[in-house]
This record gives sequence, C-alpha cells and structure tokens, in this order.
Amino acid sequence: MTRITAVYDIESPSGVAHAAAVMAGEQSTGTFVRLAAETDALRERSAARIESIEISGERPEPSLPSRLTGPRYERGRVTVSWPVENIGHSLTTLLSTVAGNLFELAELSAIRLLDIDLPSSFVAACPGPQFGAAGTRRMLGGHVGPVIGTIIKPSVGLDAAGTAALVQTLVDADIDFIKDDELQANGTYCPLADRVKAVTAVLDRHADKTGRRVMYAFNITDEIEQMWRNLELLEAKNATCAVVCINAVGLPGVRAVRDRSTVVIHGHRA
Repeated sequence: MTRITAVYDIESPSGVAHAAAVMAGEQSTGTFVRLAAETDALRERSAARIESIEISGERPEPSLPSRLTGPRYERGRVTVSWPVENIGHSLTTLLSTVAGNLFELAELSAIRLLDIDLPSSFVAACPGPQFGAAGTRRMLGGHVGPVIGTIIKPSVGLDAAGTAALVQTLVDADIDFIKDDELQANGTYCPLADRVKAVTAVLDRHADKTGRRVMYAFNITDEIEQMWRNLELLEAKNATCAVVCINAVGLPGVRAVRDRSTVVIHGHRA
C-alpha cells in the first residue's frame, strides 16, 4: 500500500506521543470515542500511522494560547502517514488531511507542517506548472538573465487607456515583466476586455519595433467559468500570462485554469 507522509513540529501539554496519536486518529479513522464501526480491519486498512517521534525539548509555558494546560509543554517532530487510498489523487482532500482539523486540536499548543512526501502516482495525477522557469523564458523570446518586473500602480483607478499609457512608459524603460495588481481584475472602471485590448496593442507595437516581447500578466481571477472565458480573451490577443489569486479561487480553481491555459500562470498569494 502506497502512503502519503507528512512531518510536523508540534508542542503539547499532553505530551508529544499522546498528541501524535490524537492527530493520527482525528485525521483518519478516529473520532472522540472508539466506535463500533471502527473495526480492527478498518483501522488496519485506513488508519493514519505514526512513523516516528523525535522529542526536541519542553517549556513551562505554551508557545500559543492553549485550551488544555499542563505543568509542561513538550515539543517534538512527528511523522505521520496515510494510505493514498484514503485520499485518492485529490489536492483538496490532501489539504484537508494533512492541514485540516488537526490545527484546532486541544492537545496541541502549537503545530507547524514542515514537509509532505507524495507517492509518484499522486504527483503524476496532479501535474505542476505547464511552463515553469524555462517555459516562461521561451514566452519572453528566449530571455537570458534576470527578469526585471513591476506592477501597475496605482493598483486601481486607472482606466484601460491610462493603464496602456503606463505600460508604454514601462516597456520603453526595458522592463521585462509587468502585471496587474491583484486588486485589479474586471471592475466597471477598467474592464478586463478593454484593458487586454489596450495593453496588448502597446506590447505588439513594441515587439514590432524592437523584436522584444514584454510579458504582461492580466488578472483573470473570477468564478471558474468566467476565468475560462478570460483565458479565451487572452489567447485571442496573443497574451502570454495570467494572474490567478490562489487563495481566492482555491486549489480546484487553480487546477481548472492550469488545465485549460495556453499562457503562463502567475500565482498570487493575495
């Protein structure tokens, strides 16, 4: 059985070993009490497993406010694993498993997820960036050396014509990469379609004049189907990059864009 492994740095008033057992139960087959349906066979097949515990020290006070208290707060590194069959190849369920309810357990006064190890089958089913650094450089016409970038400021308030005028100033200054601010998406004052049309016209003229294509990242963050339509808009104008606010659209949103995009995705933490 192939397993997913996660490593945590934890602190507990109940002791690291006890807290690790609670974590493993909470994030797999266990609950507040042992249920009749949680048979030994079920646990053998689906329960999380504590792979290792390394005690690193203790302190008299908790690092963070803790619902449970104790005379000491033990700290250590814990490695927990899950059968991949629990999760399948779902990024969202993976996140819920390795970084879900365990962050609110009373037995923990502090916890940090340090590392995740995924089986090759999971990695193959959830591909990473389509382009990466090398592909981005190709989109920039084989650019060599540092990529010098900047962001449109003010973040909001400029209309499409004002944005294009600023882009002209920036490309004339030999900037390589320009992006929309994450606050500028598809508002009524500067609609995405108008901005794409105005900005790509500047980029096209600059490329015709100099042979150098500047990359502009348009913020397409929206509902999933609208982001697909936004991608089609970029592709129609030969744009090369899209901004997606990762935390706003979630992992399914990022995947939905990635699987349809012919342009580089600039992931913004927002």
